[in-house]
Amino acid sequence: MADEPRLRDKVALVFGGSRGIGAAIVKQLAADGTSVALTYAKSPDKAAETARAAEALGVSVLMVEADSADPAAVKDAVEQTVARFGRLDILVVNAGIMIRGTVDTFALEDFDRMLATNVRGVFVAIQASAPHLADGGRIITIGSNTAVRTAFPGSSVYSMTKGAIAALVRGVAIDLAPRGITVNNVQPGPTATDMTAAHIEMIKPFVPLGRMGEPEEVAGLVAYLASARAGFITGSSLTIDGGYVA
Repeated sequence: MADEPRLRDKVALVFGGSRGIGAAIVKQLAADGTSVALTYAKSPDKAAETARAAEALGVSVLMVEADSADPAAVKDAVEQTVARFGRLDILVVNAGIMIRGTVDTFALEDFDRMLATNVRGVFVAIQASAPHLADGGRIITIGSNTAVRTAFPGSSVYSMTKGAIAALVRGVAIDLAPRGITVNNVQPGPTATDMTAAHIEMIKPFVPLGRMGEPEEVAGLVAYLASARAGFITGSSLTIDGGYVA
């Protein structure tokens, strides 16, 4: 049937799924018929709100508290997901932090913290999930168009972490290709979330389409990459930014 949810009976784990783009991804996957586990670090209320919205779409949802800077917590989230649902088909790694600062003032502790969450956390999530992923499964990371163009002062370290993810995805795609697992990176540009609300008017002039992206637009691309229709796309970074880096 044309209206059959295209990811029915799949199981997804979304790291950083409580708010913003992550919450939109959880709800889109749920709308497509996927049971979802989502992690959160500091927003239990937002996570619960997202979980309720997903459950209202008729799927099972699991909330897991997990700081992506903590490798043990990341591994435990994977184990809890598999224990609850018995399988894992889709991994989405959205968890990340942004600390701004120019290179001459950037604190080493903040540098280490960003690497721990934005790079090591992604690696650990993929490494821990890979043995559990079904053959033909999907891994999707959420990077940033700053991997292509930084544009503003104070973004060097953040851009570096997102460039690292784009490179990681290319290699992991080759590692897991024999199992038919595709690995791709979505690179959003300026997106309207509570984190960017104060900067919208400053950013919009840099976007050729003249507006911010919507979390649901990013989620739609993620859901496509998770589907059978995207089975020949792997090792790619797909930028969704209204032409910002064009």
